[in-house]
Amino acid sequence: MPITLTVPEGVFNADTEAKVFAELTDTLLDIEGLQDNAFMVPNVVGTLNVLPRNRIFSGGAAAEAAFVELKLPAVALASPDAKRRFIESATQIVARASSGRIVPERVWVNVVYAADGAWGIGGRGYDNAALGGAIQAAAPAR
Repeated sequence: MPITLTVPEGVFNADTEAKVFAELTDTLLDIEGLQDNAFMVPNVVGTLNVLPRNRIFSGGAAAEAAFVELKLPAVALASPDAKRRFIESATQIVARASSGRIVPERVWVNVVYAADGAWGIGGRGYDNAALGGAIQAAAPAR
């Protein structure tokens, strides 16, 4: 379940970057109750895009802002409450890690869903039922 975080350069140091990703990952897994799931834990992946300060915009002008995009199959964060909890948590994680450089009002979180059958892991395509089955069948992560 890829997480893409985009921030301007200088907002995080290398240690903070890793910590932010760990916290975003843990938040998703906690909300779904899958913190120990051997299938899910290694499949929450992501990228950090650090752009030059003049390459992030709000209202058409360069801005101190952050964008979190989470791509999921429809079986994840399925309830409105789960989505709300992820959005609130992700916003706070990024704002806190920026040490005040990015305020919560400048953090945008987008949850995007893949079409049923369009989820691929390790070269295998999963529909929602097969993905749910793989998650349910997985032993706790070690």
